[in-house]
Amino acid sequence: MPIAFSCKRLLSDRSCCLVAFCLALLLTGCSTPHLNVPRTVSEAWPHPADTALGKAYAAQLDAQPGLSGVYPLASGMDALSIRANLAENAQRTLDLQYYIVRADTTAQLLLYRVLRAAHRGVRVRLLIDDLDSLGKDADLATLAAFPNIEVRVFNPFANRGPMGLSHVLEFVGNSQRLNRRMHNKLWIAYNAMAVVGGRNLGDEYFDASGDINFTDFDILTAGPVVPQISRSFDDYWNSEWAVPIAALVPSRPGPEQLLTFERRLAARLEEFRDSVYARALRETRLGLALRTGQLPFSTGEAIAFYDPPEKVQADTTPLAGKSLFAGRIRPLVEAASQELLLISPYFILSEDGLATLGAIARRGVKVRILTNSLASADYIPLAHAGYARQRLRLLAAGLELYEMRPERNATSRSHQVGSTSGTYLHTKAIVIDRQQVVVGSMNLDPRSRLSNTEVGVLVKSQTLGNTLGTLFDEAVVPSRAFKLSVSNPGEPHPRLLWTTEQDHQKVQYDHDPLVGIWRRVLSTVLGVIAPQDVL
Repeated sequence: MPIAFSCKRLLSDRSCCLVAFCLALLLTGCSTPHLNVPRTVSEAWPHPADTALGKAYAAQLDAQPGLSGVYPLASGMDALSIRANLAENAQRTLDLQYYIVRADTTAQLLLYRVLRAAHRGVRVRLLIDDLDSLGKDADLATLAAFPNIEVRVFNPFANRGPMGLSHVLEFVGNSQRLNRRMHNKLWIAYNAMAVVGGRNLGDEYFDASGDINFTDFDILTAGPVVPQISRSFDDYWNSEWAVPIAALVPSRPGPEQLLTFERRLAARLEEFRDSVYARALRETRLGLALRTGQLPFSTGEAIAFYDPPEKVQADTTPLAGKSLFAGRIRPLVEAASQELLLISPYFILSEDGLATLGAIARRGVKVRILTNSLASADYIPLAHAGYARQRLRLLAAGLELYEMRPERNATSRSHQVGSTSGTYLHTKAIVIDRQQVVVGSMNLDPRSRLSNTEVGVLVKSQTLGNTLGTLFDEAVVPSRAFKLSVSNPGEPHPRLLWTTEQDHQKVQYDHDPLVGIWRRVLSTVLGVIAPQDVL
């Protein structure tokens, strides 16, 4: 099974890059793939109201002109069900844009639904970041060889095949470009409905993994905001950085390969059909509600925003001041009057950002932050190390700081079907006065601000704000999170304390909880030596 690498994991392997550096100077230059290849310009379906789902929700949305419909997808099972049913009921187009597409059960299930849609005449466009597609060229090229399906990879490596030394060498020789990845995550059905949020395609994002599941969040959108989301997809799809997979493989797959590929997907689905998870998935009946126009959308003003694809160019300094954060999010955050909730798996502020939040807190606004603990951070906790060196300053600025415990959330659907894996934070959201919500692919860290491309939606909706606010409140109760404080505030050498609850008893730690000493040492060392711009 192909291995999917995350950008952060690649960057965490500092020793590998250092060893490769001298070799890279000798063996590679700034190798660049051929971006100037034949490609067809295409755009989103122009008549979403003509589709069955467009008509099913027209009355609900037309009653409030200018407002968009929003449905929260807090459960991984609900998020999978909505994506699968959008594909199953697609009539015109499906546009999918992802950072990671795993080769596991749920991702294969979704791809099989997409393939069946293509057999019905639905035009499919799949855009995937090339960091994840390495080693998957054959499967992606086979998928693209079916009628009505196009696959493109974004910001590709020149070297192909599974991640190996040649890619490390290429990365070191051309890190200014290859360090910048397309982190966007979109599932768009015929320009009428779109899923936006933090989930990639893979078992851990849908509460279906036996090893690790992510607490994540998406929203299903309908109405005027969807064409804005589709416009972002079109900009990426038609950019010079989106290269057809066919241009990167030596030959086009034949009929036999296509038949074998489809049979493999169908067999995977049959194996999945009678699983405990699949039975629970069918019991949600969310697909039936979607198909019959009974899904209870809340409505509000909604605006999509996104980084331009040109952000991956080596010299994007002029774009920094026009980032999502500076241009869209920061003014909203600064206008908070009562409460500001910040949820991000990676939380590393710039000096300006820290000063901004401190000023908001001094105005009497309750600023509350939820991020991962060291116990729930990446295996090599580079990003967590950058956050850890800011914790005392965050608390001194008057912010409330919570870290998630890597334990099973008893309210998740996967718990009800027997999963025993740990749960880790992957949600990316901002809630302002429980009236406005920002949901998207962006973490609150330097990588999202300066390097990766991102997409998100701002929704003005008290209903959605209350939903996310309640989820935040539930996530930070003492039995599920660590609350950070300072043992001796005001003294020259304050110490951090982590307070939680176990077996209904208050428990307090004076070091990062639930991890061994070597992991704590590694985090401390990385916090000292790691440059801010690689976190």
